Amino acid sequence: MKNIDNYTFSGKKVLIRVDFNVPLDGNFNVTDNTRIAASVPTIKKVLNGGGAVILMSHLGRPKVGFENKFSLKHIVSETEKLIGQPVKFAPDCIGKEAVELSENLKPGEVLLLENLRFYPQETSGDIDFSKKLASLGNVYINDAFGTAHRAHASTTIIAQFFPNDKMFGYLIEKEIFSVSKVLKEGVSPITAIVGGAKVSSKIIILEQLLNKVNNIIIGGGMAYTFAKAMGGNVGSSLVETDFLQTARDILAQANSKNVNILLPEDTVAADQFSNEANIQLFDTNSIADSWMGMDIGNKAIKSFTSCIENSKTILWNGPVGVFEMENFENGTKAIAIAVANATQKGAFTLVGGGDSVAAVNKFKLSDKVSHVSTGGGAMLEYLEGKELPGIAAIME
Repeated sequence: MKNIDNYTFSGKKVLIRVDFNVPLDGNFNVTDNTRIAASVPTIKKVLNGGGAVILMSHLGRPKVGFENKFSLKHIVSETEKLIGQPVKFAPDCIGKEAVELSENLKPGEVLLLENLRFYPQETSGDIDFSKKLASLGNVYINDAFGTAHRAHASTTIIAQFFPNDKMFGYLIEKEIFSVSKVLKEGVSPITAIVGGAKVSSKIIILEQLLNKVNNIIIGGGMAYTFAKAMGGNVGSSLVETDFLQTARDILAQANSKNVNILLPEDTVAADQFSNEANIQLFDTNSIADSWMGMDIGNKAIKSFTSCIENSKTILWNGPVGVFEMENFENGTKAIAIAVANATQKGAFTLVGGGDSVAAVNKFKLSDKVSHVSTGGGAMLEYLEGKELPGIAAIME
């Protein structure tokens, strides 16, 4: 299989599907350039190899046709800054102007196409639209892991027009490698930290992990469903009553497979969902009525941190508290620091899922872990063992 390191890009026009779906402020300035920065090594590889680069991406969820707030013209200057050279902009992703700009692109130059999702044919996976995009270049690279779980025109359907000239960029290669390193080649002890609000959204992942890991740390809102399932009183904490039996089944499976499940011993609770709320510490199994769990307590921090820092392979998906509120960030911050410490001691650490990524960014620890995944939904589906259309299209 051709890959980015053994392919000769000289004289080629290379279509790269990137994920430039980045946040913009009210003045259309990029507020977090992580995703653009993540694509730079792939872009540079093509340029240094004598190729021309045509970038295509989506931004936001435009309803029908052009919407100024979703125009990729707003990110041209940030892209130029990160790759260190001028970037041409096509005010459409297909059509006469896009064709002309692509045809006139010289080796070493970069062209950014307008938002693909201004056309509904992008998300419907329309073959004619895919063919028009494909006609702009003679090599296709998919480096947009964040959209690899969608069978869209630019992420999946387009690949069939490049039977011998399609490959992954460095970012997707690293994502695939990182998940494999946890699920297939993980060095024991392997620990998964699974947080977030709901058990229902993490059932498949938890069941998959039971066959791969030694420890599962459960935090966030979902911990209270487990606590209640075991007969605890969790006050007015978030509980999915329809999933109490599911929680019991997961605990029973873990027991039969010798997987150690760690639930928070104590909880920082509040009398309302607010940073200004009154705060009280409870044992997780005996939270008073009308109090809700908002973060893990000191005992939980101590046992979770000890487990993490003694692990060799760590996956972190989901915060363990409402870390967006300053008064309830301690648990998630402690987890982030423990994961960073484990990395320093030689563990392989993978952080993925939007909120965990936001947490390591907030606490300025993203460069202290082995890999931060750029794809929330895509990474979850990959961890669940699902085939991602954008990955499969290149492998075929």
